Amino acid sequence: MIRIGVTGAAGRMGRTVIETASDREDVTVVFAVDATDDETVAGKPIHEPDDIAALLATHEPDAIVDFSVPEATVGLADACAEAGVPLVTGTTGFEDDQVAALEDASGDVAVLKAANFARGIQALLATVRAATEALPGYDIELTETHHNAKQDAPSGTAKTLLEALADAREEDFAEVYGREGIDPREAGEVGVHVRRAGDVRGEHELMFAGNDEVLTLSHRAEDRGVFAAGALDAAIWIAGREPGFYTFGDVIEG
Repeated sequence: MIRIGVTGAAGRMGRTVIETASDREDVTVVFAVDATDDETVAGKPIHEPDDIAALLATHEPDAIVDFSVPEATVGLADACAEAGVPLVTGTTGFEDDQVAALEDASGDVAVLKAANFARGIQALLATVRAATEALPGYDIELTETHHNAKQDAPSGTAKTLLEALADAREEDFAEVYGREGIDPREAGEVGVHVRRAGDVRGEHELMFAGNDEVLTLSHRAEDRGVFAAGALDAAIWIAGREPGFYTFGDVIEG
């Protein structure tokens, strides 16, 4: 059994990670961290973010699972690098310099960054690459939907899907976010549409249209437990791993 710390513990995903871990025999949560007024989350006492260095030294976790905010994750990565504790983060909305800071930390400790921990998304990414290569010249539209409290748009998963498209297409494309007024589609565009409503866990759909046919590829998460289980699998996989910058695809590939 591996021992993990959870940061961003009072958020939707952090709470779900703790709850999911309580039902598993291969992982246990040894501490939880969040900047919140709550004293406990899912039965775990909540510690202040400023306590992270002491918590790492005292509890000696095998890995940290983080679902917080970019600024906090960057500081956490530094602390993990200093303590030699691998980091798994599902935080999204990073700026380029913040990703660079995580990559710097990965020179000293294993860091795994993923926008989505659903295994189905990994299958979707592979399918998207194959479809893009098989359907050159087709128009492509991407739509993503999340709950009304999600802050970053488009989602990190949507950005990952766009990266998969870019890798598979031979020519560059322009991302167009929504349309208004007289705005006919131009060649080389990929439309990106963002919806925020209710408590939607996460939906992503890609439409390929051309040659009098339409192909739709989609993934929908029914429960946040899907992401939590994947994050815990990533923590188990990364424990004891050599320093480096990893993805959830690395976990799936073994």
